[in-house]
Amino acid sequence: MKSRKSQRSINIIAFGAQGDGVSGGDRIFIEIARRIQSKASVSLWLTKEGLRMCERMSLDLDGIDLHVFDISRARVFGQIGYYLSTVLLGIYVGLFKSPRGGSPIVYSASEFWMDVFPALIWKIKNKSVWVASWYQTAPNPFKGFSLEGGSRYRLASLPYWFFQKTTKPLVSIYSDFVNVNNKGEVQEFKQHDKRNRVFVMYGAVDVKKALEFQKSRKSKKGFEAVFQGRFHPQKGVVEMIEIWKLVVGKMPNAKLAMVGDGPLMQEVKQKISSLKLKKNIVLMGYLFDGDDKLELFNNSKIVVHPAYFDSGGMASAEAMVFGKPAVGFDLPSYKDYYPSGMVKVSIGDKNAFADACLNLLESKKTYEKYSKEAVEMIKQNWSWDTRVDDFAKFIL
Repeated sequence: MKSRKSQRSINIIAFGAQGDGVSGGDRIFIEIARRIQSKASVSLWLTKEGLRMCERMSLDLDGIDLHVFDISRARVFGQIGYYLSTVLLGIYVGLFKSPRGGSPIVYSASEFWMDVFPALIWKIKNKSVWVASWYQTAPNPFKGFSLEGGSRYRLASLPYWFFQKTTKPLVSIYSDFVNVNNKGEVQEFKQHDKRNRVFVMYGAVDVKKALEFQKSRKSKKGFEAVFQGRFHPQKGVVEMIEIWKLVVGKMPNAKLAMVGDGPLMQEVKQKISSLKLKKNIVLMGYLFDGDDKLELFNNSKIVVHPAYFDSGGMASAEAMVFGKPAVGFDLPSYKDYYPSGMVKVSIGDKNAFADACLNLLESKKTYEKYSKEAVEMIKQNWSWDTRVDDFAKFIL
């Protein structure tokens, strides 16, 4: 009798994995590839940029069937040109390549064209089982991201909304399973839900690694707060600087570490300069999994997550496993993601956000309460091994 591994294979299409950072969706496909190998053979379809991302995330590639395409020369045409090149690559792979293994499962790592189109073609051409990822439904561009005071980011939501408008019908009609990352997104796929074909993949962290690191290190002076995320309008990065100005007004030496990069980097630098916070805010750039990142989280006091539009996210959890309380806006998805360990304030209320930070930093009793909640919640519910094991049982 053949083993289950020889019977099934999963082909992960991740042509959308690009750039210097790692999105939540990128991390999810990497952790699936890392942990599902005991249950199915894994084939990974991606560009050279995506391969470098996997290497930075310390994914062991020895047991994976790799299909890597070098389209780096398309970078001369800018971001739009490169994006379209990945789309053409995806169509080419769908038409002229075939998924590997018997009874193949195809997993599209994003809802963008370059991952959806080849999965769709293989579904039709090769009768593959298509598992589509869908992590965050874009807001209506006519409403945009609402901020305190009435300001909005409409243009920032337009491209995301447009791409999803074109792929949503394809995913809804042709995919066999949909992988989402919060309960709210389940309602976007009601027909799949009726057939029990929607899997909710909440974020996770490597709990064992973090706790072992913490035990091996002595605590030392670090930052009062740490932020981790893409420097994008939905993450509230510019607003976080304004919030930190309020914190510094009452705690002059308070320091904030900001981990990440993105389209708002220049605006972030200008805001730091204009508010005279160069001594209080340190821009760390991207930090990938490793001792530097763990050291930063271990020695920071709190984690701040000022996103005002988010499907859930894993950024805060990576610090919360060290017992670091979080502060965030009261988003609907956080009811499932962060039921405890996070102080939540009204969306867009910067003063309340700053006050919550100060309360945690100044009140030992409040800090200890949320610290205990944070680490216990992560230890009980946020293991990658458990997440991927449940996912494998669902689709295999």
